[in-house]
Amino acid sequence: MTRRIGARGFSLVEMAVVLAIIGLLLGSALYTLSAQTEQRTRDETQRRLDQAREALLGFAVANGRLPCPADGTTTGVESPAGGGGCTNPYNGFLPAITLGFQPVDTQGFALDAWNNRIRYAVAQSINSCVGTSTTPHFTSKANLKQNGMSCQPGTNDLLICKSSVTTPAPAPGTCGPATNILTNNSPSGTVVAVIFSAGKNYALAPTAAAATGVGKPDEAANLDNDSVFISHLPMPEGTLAANGGEFDDLVLWIPVGTFYGRLAAAGVLP
Repeated sequence: MTRRIGARGFSLVEMAVVLAIIGLLLGSALYTLSAQTEQRTRDETQRRLDQAREALLGFAVANGRLPCPADGTTTGVESPAGGGGCTNPYNGFLPAITLGFQPVDTQGFALDAWNNRIRYAVAQSINSCVGTSTTPHFTSKANLKQNGMSCQPGTNDLLICKSSVTTPAPAPGTCGPATNILTNNSPSGTVVAVIFSAGKNYALAPTAAAATGVGKPDEAANLDNDSVFISHLPMPEGTLAANGGEFDDLVLWIPVGTFYGRLAAAGVLP
């Protein structure tokens, strides 16, 4: 008898199983790589925001005041040039050209790691001043020197809240419920400046109206041109609007104590 020698090939079922396993492994690897890439991008954005905060404090030490935000329709120069009464105190951008900050886009606006412009807001009102006072305070070298360190940001000025979905809702001067506040209007907790990135998904909802329309009220609150900002941990896609919606903004701020402390240590004030 003739003995047949040979290897049995894979059946179609066996090949399908192998391909399915390979697909699962590749999908898992790609998901892990994507998650790692996204985390690196977020970490890099956080680093740039930290640098921006230090650049603002360094500018204040060198110039005796904070810069105004840049107007998004022009270039990355503070508006108006030379400071004073800011043209867009709550919906402006980090003035990268004024600060000498990098990296920037073709118009000189500072960028986060998603290539979105870094945003910046600065307090415009004051209270608790000893003696006479003149505004603007924090963006005017002469007024800041004259008014002194007793002046605090006004009670309707910059606030950082945990959520925009509360009863009552946050509004200038209040975060609504006391448990919803991250900063407060006491001298130890007031905020003179906010620096933030609108995150990766900003491209899908670049205005307050657009963010509201797709069920992202917390992100909308950071784009609505008022003095109340929202900051909390990222919330994934699919989060209900009743819980604040999807959220990936990164928000930093400069407390008034830190601001005055830097200027005093440098001999700029009192």
